[in-house]
Amino acid sequence: MRTHTNKAQEAADAAGTTRPAESRSIPPGAETAFGAPRDFLDNRFVYVVISPRARGLSVGINMNPDKLCNFDCLYCEVQRNLPPRETHLDVDVMAAELQRTLDLVRSGELRRRALYRGLPEELLQLKHVALSGDGEPTLCPNFAEAVEKVVHVRALREFFKLVLITNATELDRPAVQAGLRHFTRSDEIWAKLDGGTQGYLDRVSGVHVPLQKILNNILTLGRQRPVIIQSLFPSIRGEEPPEEEILAFAQRLKELKEGGAQIELVQIYSATRPSPKSDYGHLPLRSLSRIAQTVRLVAGLKAEVF
Repeated sequence: MRTHTNKAQEAADAAGTTRPAESRSIPPGAETAFGAPRDFLDNRFVYVVISPRARGLSVGINMNPDKLCNFDCLYCEVQRNLPPRETHLDVDVMAAELQRTLDLVRSGELRRRALYRGLPEELLQLKHVALSGDGEPTLCPNFAEAVEKVVHVRALREFFKLVLITNATELDRPAVQAGLRHFTRSDEIWAKLDGGTQGYLDRVSGVHVPLQKILNNILTLGRQRPVIIQSLFPSIRGEEPPEEEILAFAQRLKELKEGGAQIELVQIYSATRPSPKSDYGHLPLRSLSRIAQTVRLVAGLKAEVF
């Protein structure tokens, strides 16, 4: 079954930018995020990526060059057994790199690089600047300072959307809340919710983090501002998520909505990035579409497959 996609997504498919990373030739030194190559452009902290979920070009900030994360997801591509290139985020260097990268994108100079010459123009239009990287961004010790620096860069040039990609476990920390106060209503927070039961979440995340804490954080945030839910469902040892788990997941979303959380979108996607672990696989489109349909029917929320 062929689902509807927009022109940017179709162009990305045609260009090979949304296929699993294992099937593409990735230049030496390139790493992967969201199934597409990250290009650090000789920067230490700032990279660009053609992102399926952004539907185009995302400029990313690696908030965790030290690879600090409180999850150990079975689908994670980060090589945590290798020493990090950097031990901390230098916000002044990051801000300078961000300005140079934005200039590269806006001037059209990015197209001169080999990775981007064959891409359609619409995929090279900046969609957002993302706080993401090799770990959980909200664990960055100078999170609030980093957000303030990014917002300062934005104030000096043309406006861009800011996106925080987070597992939602640390949204209640005062330092994180201080950083989020710099977000405008046009900015977005993508909060991870990879399951509807504690047992399944523990299995996917690789650690025990209370599901109720994640739900409480999403609910508190969602009452204050709209939030986007990001949910990655892999196959595990060749098996799809159980039907009862998908129903529980949709029920948790329904409870969040009924509790007052403003959920603009639920992103349903699967594992496409190379990982050091071998127990996971990519779910077929029909399975992802079925999960999205369950979310629509049970929770009454907009859900899209990526």
